[in-house]
Amino acid sequence: MASAAEIAKRAERENIRGRWLLSAPALVIIFIAAIGPLFVMLAYSFMTKGDYGDVKPVFSLDGWFSVFFQRDIFDDTLSIADAHLSIIWRSVRLSVITTLATLALGFPTAYFIATRPRHTREMWVFLVTIPFWTNLLIRTFAMQQVIRNEGVLNTGLRALGIIDQPLQIMYTDWAILFGMVYVYLPLMVLPLYASMEKLDFRLVEAGYDLYASRLAVLRRIIIPLVKPGIVAGSILVFIPSLGAYVIPRVLGGGKNLMLGNLIELQFGSGRNWPLGAALSITLMAVVMLALMVYVRNAARSGAGHG
Repeated sequence: MASAAEIAKRAERENIRGRWLLSAPALVIIFIAAIGPLFVMLAYSFMTKGDYGDVKPVFSLDGWFSVFFQRDIFDDTLSIADAHLSIIWRSVRLSVITTLATLALGFPTAYFIATRPRHTREMWVFLVTIPFWTNLLIRTFAMQQVIRNEGVLNTGLRALGIIDQPLQIMYTDWAILFGMVYVYLPLMVLPLYASMEKLDFRLVEAGYDLYASRLAVLRRIIIPLVKPGIVAGSILVFIPSLGAYVIPRVLGGGKNLMLGNLIELQFGSGRNWPLGAALSITLMAVVMLALMVYVRNAARSGAGHG
């Protein structure tokens, strides 16, 4: 007869097999709808550009080569693809600045909500989530009405006598930055609030009792305890900012491109699908790198609090 341990192991294996069978339909859908298209993009990046905006099933590294290099149309000499590198640099730079700006604005906002009486916190969180009720395109056009030459910002500054001529903010990197900070700020506030809500404020009071300054309490107590929220919020803001398409298209006026716009250009009027696919995989690689940094920091935070 089988021992009790063998029976328990058999039951555990059957339980695991049953869980896999139950999750199999969802896994198949995820593979077909999410992972499958990524493999298509990866395959396209190693194919040859077609004559009519399609691809030829012939192996080629021209798509990946064109991400960083370009050939002169007259003498076929090689040079750095300055336009692509400048767009990649602009995308990373604006995404990092957007993340830092939303953190600077979102941290005190989340702290304010977390220190309110418990029966009023839900109302404040509700107010933070209201922008999610509106389409991204509508929110972007709303920001356009704020920063355009005859918008709310310039009109207010001129009425106060601070400026004589309207500030040219539209169709610049500043316009894209303002738009992304406005759109992605709630994605920073909510994870920060989730961490601060669990913060034991008796530790903060203990720090003040030990004559620590406000800066010391912030640096030595609050920030280390809410670090998981900071990391999560930064990832939630950085990733969509890096692949932003609508905001640079509307507020940048098509002149200040980011990676999302460059990819769309290659699949559209550029008619260079291998290059567009290679740029897409490059964008995904940067996102995966950011996620790896997040997982590593989360693991360290978990080990430090374990």
